[in-house]
Order: sequence, then structure tokens, then C-alpha cells
Amino acid sequence: MAGTSVIKGSRVGAGPMGEAERGQPADRVTVQYWCANGHVSSPQFSAEGVVPELWECPRCGSPAGQDSANPPPAHRHEPYKTHLAYVKERRTEEDGEALLDEALSSLRSRGVIR
Repeated sequence: MAGTSVIKGSRVGAGPMGEAERGQPADRVTVQYWCANGHVSSPQFSAEGVVPELWECPRCGSPAGQDSANPPPAHRHEPYKTHLAYVKERRTEEDGEALLDEALSSLRSRGVIR
């Protein structure tokens, strides 16, 4: 690499590093949140901003609250439903039979099935 003008650890357009160039950091407040699984997270917020009551646990994704004795309940996971299960929620068995008969008669009239 003789004869190259490479400065390691820098990039084109990089300026001087230091607090004077970046400004002063904003005042922060650290808040602890507990989830139902016993996980604790401590995100930092601006001291001037509004701190949310609930926070999503970064470890398990459950809601977390600021009261360690009474954390919010964990999400209830709905079981996977098939397309047929959703259809059965909207239609009665009689409606299904009527739709099937209508579709079959339409196919028979076009000669697709006998």
C-alpha cells in the first residue's frame, strides 16, 4: 500500500469529533418497566417529554408497566384459524349448502360438469 493516502478510521466528509461539534445532550430520565414474565427494561426518555405508562418488553414482547407488583397481563394469543373457520363464523350450514347448489348449477349450465 505504499504511495496511498488512506487515513484509517475516517471517511470522506468526517469532521472533528467532540461535544463542541455535536452540541449538549438533552436531559434524560430513566424509567423502569416490568412485564408479567418478570423482565425489567430501563429505557431513557427526554426529561421534558411525556413518559408512556406502558412499554413493550424487548425480551418477550409483552406489555410492561411501571408498577413492579402489578405488571400488565401478557397478551392472549389467539389460535390459528383456517379460512374455513372464518367462513363458518359468517355463514350457517344452510347458507353454505345454498351457495354450493348455486355454484354447481352454474357449472352444469355452462357444461363444465355433469
